[in-house]
Amino acid sequence: MSLDNAILGFLSYSPFSGYDLKKMFDQSVRHFWAADQSQIYRTLARLTEQELVEMRVVEQTERPDRKVYSITARGSQELLEWLSRPFSGGEPRNAILLNTFFLGKCSDEEVLTKFEAASEQLRAMLSLYKSIPSVIESFNERIHSEREAFFWSLTLEWGIKIGQANLEWVESIIERIKNKQVPLEE
Repeated sequence: MSLDNAILGFLSYSPFSGYDLKKMFDQSVRHFWAADQSQIYRTLARLTEQELVEMRVVEQTERPDRKVYSITARGSQELLEWLSRPFSGGEPRNAILLNTFFLGKCSDEEVLTKFEAASEQLRAMLSLYKSIPSVIESFNERIHSEREAFFWSLTLEWGIKIGQANLEWVESIIERIKNKQVPLEE
């Protein structure tokens, strides 16, 4: 249901095509909520059927016609109801932690390789996050709401803090393995 709400949220700013929505996801919330093109189109079809969004065809001469989606009054109401509910996170699931839980079956070298790769990925992710403020500024120019930009930046702040904490954790594991602080199999 959260993908539905994310799409309603984006459409509350402006009408978008499915392609434009994918760009919005990739340039804004991808660091915590990814969606592929087919998921977006399936969800748009369902939201249209539920009368939460409406679609209109925009004719183009040089390209195929575009389907542009707008939020309906009913969709706006659904979005506001979702926003008014308490946060829900469901059961925590983390593939990295599940994998780490069973790494005792691997050699120190295999584990070190795995965590060094994770360290590189986290550094790249944090570098990407540092480029997001300019994206937020460009969205703010389009939406014209400093309030919206403030809340968008809060999600970036969370991503950076979690990324830094994960990097610290990964680097501490690398250090412990390199210093032979991992118990050996008996």
